[in-house]
This record gives sequence, C-alpha cells and structure tokens, in this order.
Amino acid sequence: MTDHPPLPGGPSRPGGQPRAAHHAPAAVSAVDLTKVHGSGDARVVALERVSVAFREGEFAAIMGPSGSGKSTLLQCLAGLESCTSGAVRIGDVDLTRLSDGRLTRLRRDQVGFVFQAFHLIPTLTVSENITLPLTLAGRTLDRQWLHTLVEAAGLGARLGHRPSQLSGGQQQRVACVRALVGRPRVVFADEPTGNLDSRSAAEILALLRRCVRELGQTVVMVTHDPVAASYADRVVFLADGRIVDELLAPTPDQVLGRMRTFDANLGISYWSGPA
Repeated sequence: MTDHPPLPGGPSRPGGQPRAAHHAPAAVSAVDLTKVHGSGDARVVALERVSVAFREGEFAAIMGPSGSGKSTLLQCLAGLESCTSGAVRIGDVDLTRLSDGRLTRLRRDQVGFVFQAFHLIPTLTVSENITLPLTLAGRTLDRQWLHTLVEAAGLGARLGHRPSQLSGGQQQRVACVRALVGRPRVVFADEPTGNLDSRSAAEILALLRRCVRELGQTVVMVTHDPVAASYADRVVFLADGRIVDELLAPTPDQVLGRMRTFDANLGISYWSGPA
C-alpha cells in the first residue's frame, strides 16, 4: 500500500509517532488469568496467572512458540473462551461476570475481529460483507466513517465485487474494514497475515498501524512473524502459558533475537523465524 495523507475523522499524531499509550486507560486487560483444558492426566495449563493490559490507542503484538498460549490469550481477552480463574476486562467491564447474552452484546458492540481466514460471505458484495455485522445488530451505519475506512484500505473501486473477484490481500482488507466499521473499543487480529504474500501482508499491517496512529484504534495481534510484530508499538512474549518479556518500539531483528533467546533458555528448537 502506498503512502496516504492522514485519515480524516480522528486525532492526528505528530510525526506519525504513537501517542503515549501508557498514559491512556486500558482498552482490554487481564488479571491473574488462568486457562486450563481437561482434567486428570489430560489436564493442560494453557495460561497461568497472566496479568497484562493493552492501552487505548496501542498496537500490540503477542508472540511465542507454538503451544505458548498466545492464541488462547487472545481468545480469552476477546471473550471467545471462558477463563478458568482470574479476570478479563474490556474497559471497566469484567467479562467473567457477564451472562452469555450480555457477553454476546459486548463482543458485538465493542470488539472487532480479524482472523487468518478471511471469513467473507461469498455470495455478498464487498460492501455487503463490510456492513453485515451492523445490519445483523440493527445498528445505524456511519457512511462517512465507512468512506474513510474504504478509502484508507484502497477498496473504493471494489465495493460491488464479490470475494472470489478479489486477491487474498484485498479480501483481508475487506475483513479489516468490517472489523473497524462498528468503531469497536479494540480489534483482535489472530495471524492476520498468515495466508498472505509479503506485499499483501505489508499492506494489511500498514492499514492497521494507520488506524491506530491516526484514528486512535486499539489493535491486539497474535503473530509468529518478527516482521509483522515490528509494526506494533509493543510486543508481549509468552512461553509455557506465562508472559516472559516485552519489547517496546520493536525491530524485526530485535524480535527474532528475543525469540531465539527464549527458545535457547527453554530448550525449544522449532522456532526459526519467517521462511
């Protein structure tokens, strides 16, 4: 994606730098979050007493070896999985205290999702796919906000197309706009570039970063790719279900070096970075 002027409709950040997110309130947080699967001999501790906060206006990445608990953490933070113990909050609302109905409404109104698989409806147009969650929720579409996002994603000429007429990168841009159009408090992205070539991946990451820096969006992304993580303001590293480190203003080399250090300390040999 080529450079664009600042997006209209949100606070600009001088010099393109992230705002001081550590002074902002937490968009999503966990306190002593534990997640256990199974019982007895089949008992697996996926997360063990994890405490972490992601601030409003922050682009954060979660990294770790396979089996470290990073996707489980994302799903618990998003309210897609229940916690065994501890608390998860979006804003000041404790998800663990909500009924199923209230949790569903909170996810619908305050959370956006971008996944590795695009999850677009093949029979709907780009425009219809983007607005489908709002239509199902009976919410009013802000057409100016939609226009802002569509232009930022470079989809203005594709609104009448169906997913089969789009490249993988274009389909993921549609998924990103769909996640953002409802103005969620936080967007969770689980390996959003995993199915894309390097050019398309860079376009998706640049779009997410622009929405954070220029519109104040909060994005929490799971990735295995040090290059993808370098687009974030902060990287949180997990190993064996626990947070073991974090890195601010990361570069790809710093991320890869940190991961290799963890692997050596833990006796893990299967992390090799991007192919």
